[in-house]
Amino acid sequence: MRLSKVFIPTTKEAPADAVIPSHILMMRAGIIRPLAAGIYSFLPLGYKLVKKVCDIIRREMDAIGGQEFHLPALNPKDLWEKTNRVEAFGDTLFQVKNRDYVLAPTHEEIIAQIAADHIKSYRDLPQIWYQIQTKFRNEPRPRSGVIRGRQFLMKDSYSLDRDWEGLDRSYELHAEAYRKIFKSCGLRFFEVGASSGAMGGTGSQEFMVESDAGEDTCAICDSCGYAANVEVAKAKVENYPRDEKSFELHEIYTPNVRTIDELSEFLKIPTTKCVKSRVYIHNSQPVLILMLGNDEVNEEKLVSALGGKIRPAHPDELMEITGADAGSIGPIGTKLRIIADLKLHHANNMVSGANKNDYHIGGIDFDRDLPNVEYFDLHFVQEGNKCVQCGNPLRIVRAIELGHIFKLGTKYSEALGAKYLDEKGEEHPIVMGSYGIGVERIIACLIEQNHDEKGIIWPKEIAPFQVHIIGVNMKNEEIKQTCDKIYYEMQESDIDALYDDRDDVSAGFKFNDADLLGMPLQVIVGEKNLAHNKVEIKYRATGDKKIVELGMLIRTLQEELFLP
Repeated sequence: MRLSKVFIPTTKEAPADAVIPSHILMMRAGIIRPLAAGIYSFLPLGYKLVKKVCDIIRREMDAIGGQEFHLPALNPKDLWEKTNRVEAFGDTLFQVKNRDYVLAPTHEEIIAQIAADHIKSYRDLPQIWYQIQTKFRNEPRPRSGVIRGRQFLMKDSYSLDRDWEGLDRSYELHAEAYRKIFKSCGLRFFEVGASSGAMGGTGSQEFMVESDAGEDTCAICDSCGYAANVEVAKAKVENYPRDEKSFELHEIYTPNVRTIDELSEFLKIPTTKCVKSRVYIHNSQPVLILMLGNDEVNEEKLVSALGGKIRPAHPDELMEITGADAGSIGPIGTKLRIIADLKLHHANNMVSGANKNDYHIGGIDFDRDLPNVEYFDLHFVQEGNKCVQCGNPLRIVRAIELGHIFKLGTKYSEALGAKYLDEKGEEHPIVMGSYGIGVERIIACLIEQNHDEKGIIWPKEIAPFQVHIIGVNMKNEEIKQTCDKIYYEMQESDIDALYDDRDDVSAGFKFNDADLLGMPLQVIVGEKNLAHNKVEIKYRATGDKKIVELGMLIRTLQEELFLP
C-alpha cells in the first residue's frame, strides 16, 4: 500500500478527551475517528486490523466445530421479556422508539429461538454456533475510546448440548480456543473466575489484560497463578485471636455515632473490634448481614451464598425492620436471620449497634451470644491478603476484559422452549453456553501493552503491515526506483508492506509517522547506504538497526517475519 494513496490521517496531537494510551494512539495513528460519545468509525488502517483479528477468531472457532451465523441486531422486545432481561439490562438496553424492538447487546434469545424451531432430537446435538456482529449497549459514561463504547463488534458463540457433561466439554473447547486466539494476537493475558451478572448461569470465566486503563479489578497471585475478579475472589481467612476473657453484654450511649470510624474514635478501640450491620431483602424477607470493621459486603458473594433475589434495604425500611436507623443496627435481640462474614467466626468483645438510635452494645461474643449465625465468605479481597491456594500475598490490579465465557445451563432454553427428545423419547431442555470476545478491545489492549513515547509497537502477529518502507528523499530518482523495486519484490514475496512514497514531506516527518504507526520492521532507503548497494532495517520494538545487502533484503525480512 502506497502511503501517498491510502487514507491514514495521522496527527501530532490527540483530542483532549483521549487520556489512555490506546485511545490517544488510535486517534493519532488514523485508526479511528469519533462520531458521537462511545461511537467510532474505523478508518482503513483500523478496519484492516479488525479483519486480521476476525480472521484469527474465525480460524480458531472453526477449528472447534463452530458454524458462523449472522443474526439480526434488531430484536423483538418480547423475546427479551420472556427471559426477564429487559429488566436485567435496565437502561443499558437500547429500545427502539415504538418500544416493540431492542438493539441486541448479545444474542442468547435469538439462538434459543432458532434451536427451539429446529433442534428436535439428541441426534441434532451438540452444536456450536457463532457470529461476529455489531452490538449495542447504552453505556451511561462511555470512555477509554473503544474499550467502553455504545456500539462495538463482538464475537459471540453459543454451545448447545444435551446435558451438563456436554456443556463442560464445550466450555473447555472454547476456553482453549480463546487462549489460542489471544496468543495468536500477541497478547499477554490472564484468566479469572468471574460473576455471571445479567447473563445468568452457574459459572463464568474472564480473560483479562492487566492495565491501569481497566475498569475491572482483579486479585492475582504471582506465585501460583491464582487470579479472580474481586467480585468472586477469595483469600485465606485469618481470624483475629479471641480475647482471653469475654465481657458481659453492655449498652453504650453513643450520640451521633453512625460510622465504624466514628465508633472506633469515640470508644478508642480498633476498627477490628467493631461490627458493621447491614440489612438486605432476600426473596422479600429481611436478613441481617454482619461484617468486620470497615469491610463492605461483596454483593456478588452474598448472591452466591444465598441465591434468589437480593437488594439492600431502603433507609425508610430500616426503622420498621430493626427499630433503628443505619449506624445503630446490630445483632443482639433481633429476630432476623443473621449472616456473618467468616472473619467474625469465634470473635468476642465486639461492638455493634443496639437497634436503638444513639446506642451500641459492647461485649458481643459470637460463640456465646449468636449461636445461630450462618457464616459465609462475604468480604472483598484486599492487597496483601494471602492467596487461597498457596498463601503468598495477592496483588490487586486494574484489568481490561478481553473475553468472557459462561455456563448458561437451561435458563434461555426453558424460557423459549428449546427442547429435544432423548433416546427414550423423553423431553429435556437444551443445555447452553455463551462465549464472547470484544474485537476492538483486542486492538486497544495490544496498544496498551505495546507502545512507547513515539507511538504504537505492533507485534508481528497482528500488525496491519509487516514492513514500512521509507524512501528518505523520493526526489532522488535512484532512491525512488530502488524503493519501487523493493515494494514490488515484497508484493511478489507476500510481504505486506506500507510504502511511504511521499515526496512532499521531510525525512523527519516520515520517521515520526513510521514510529507512530508502529509496523514491526522499517526498511530505510537513503543515499549513503544505497551508494554501497545496501539499505537499513530498523526494528520498531527495540530501535536496533542493521545494514543489509539489497540482494539479501527479502530473504532477511522473511526470516525476521518467520515467512517461508
